[in-house]
This record gives sequence, C-alpha cells and structure tokens, in this order.
Amino acid sequence: MAAPSNLTPAASPAKRFLVFFDFDETIINESSDDAVVRAVPGQQLPDWLKDSYREGHYNEHMQRVLAYMAEQGVSEDSIRSVVEEIPPTPGLRALFQYLLNHQQDFELVVVSDANMFFIETWLEHAGARHLFRRIFTNPTSFDATGRLVLLPFHSHSCSRCPDNMCKQVILREYLAHRQEDRGGTPFQRVFYVGDGANDICPSLALGPRDTVFPRRNFPMHQLLMEMHQRQPANFKAKIVPWESGEDVVDCLKKLMEER
Repeated sequence: MAAPSNLTPAASPAKRFLVFFDFDETIINESSDDAVVRAVPGQQLPDWLKDSYREGHYNEHMQRVLAYMAEQGVSEDSIRSVVEEIPPTPGLRALFQYLLNHQQDFELVVVSDANMFFIETWLEHAGARHLFRRIFTNPTSFDATGRLVLLPFHSHSCSRCPDNMCKQVILREYLAHRQEDRGGTPFQRVFYVGDGANDICPSLALGPRDTVFPRRNFPMHQLLMEMHQRQPANFKAKIVPWESGEDVVDCLKKLMEER
C-alpha cells in the first residue's frame, strides 16, 4: 500500500492538461539530499557514510544520512533553513507564473524521490505550494528525539526503478483515478518535466499527444536520446529539452494556441 500523499482540494474537471514535475534539479537547481548536508557541522559527511550507498537503495542511504545528522545535533530549524535557501532552476518562477495565470487549464502534480518535508518546505517558502494538487514522494516525520524519519513511498515490481519508488506506477494510477473523478473524461494532454534517470520510466507510459520535457544534458535527456536512436518506436511522447523554465512556457503557449 502506498504511503499517504499530500492532498489539496480537488481540481476542477474542466482542466484540460496535466503536468507532472520532478523536484530535485527540476524545480530546484540541485539535489535537496545533497544540499541538506550543508546543515551538518563541517558541511560534509564522513567517508564511511558516503560509501554505504548501494545501487537501487538510495532511500535506505538517506535514512542513514538523516540519522547521522540527528546524532550531530542538526535541528529541524537548521534543515528547514538550508532547504529554503536552495535556488530554483533557471526560469522556474516564470513557468510557475504562467501556470498560475492559466490555472483553469493546468492541473499540477509533483512526483519525486526526495521527501515530503523537503518539498513542502521549499514550495511553501517559495509561495508555490498552492499550485500543486498532489505531491507523491517519500513520507517523513520528526520523531521525539528530533530525527527526521524517512520511509519508502511504496513497494513495486518494476525492474527499472529504485526499490522504494516507480514513478510510472504513480503516474498510471493517478491518471486512472483522475479520469474516474472527472466522470470518465481524460486529460487532453499530459506533460512530464524532469531531469533524472528515474524520470524515464514514467515517460514511457505517455502517448503521442503528450510531451516530455527532459532537462538538457542531464541524465534523462541523454538516456532519452540514446533510447530514441536505438528503439524510436518504443517512445511515443514528443520530446522537448529545456534549459530554462521559459523553454517549457514557450512550448505550452504554442499548445494553448491550438485550442
């Protein structure tokens, strides 16, 4: 069973488009897991902790990092301050403003392998939390000792994804649930904005009317280009690389003109 996701009041069924956003290096300009290390005395982790990471088990690694931070006396306020200071990606504010101006057309969702505390802290500080109907991410809570406890989002059987999160499972389930909520009416188009290797899997579920926005020269973009060259028929969505949120705005504007 999936962990609870944050829910805000239901969006109007009239919204024609659905936009999925990754968080780390898509909304914010670095990894929140890397940034939060700046709250640690000396601003770095010991080698034994860095070396404890195992491929496909990053969530477990971050659980150990957060436990170490608590042992070093890093407080909730210190973590919050560091997260709030992470800069947005270039042009992100322009993209958010465009989506706010056209909120009658766009439903927004975050799907991220970061965690709820980091994402909500940053979005609330940026004044952007209200833009998003749902946040799908790893749940967190502070325990009685002040440690930020991180849990996996769900379990799944996808061999492409880390053991704690398959974004394609989340995307497919959300689309099905929203279509049911909307009386059987699907979204006209789905957009996915991301940067990382774990953003490939959900992109494979999109169709020819949909658009994937991989951050240029980041792993998602590089892997998509390789996939498109090897097996072009396997990827159906349109691919529009971005360097700035304004690149995404330009594409969305053109689609809006196709009313």
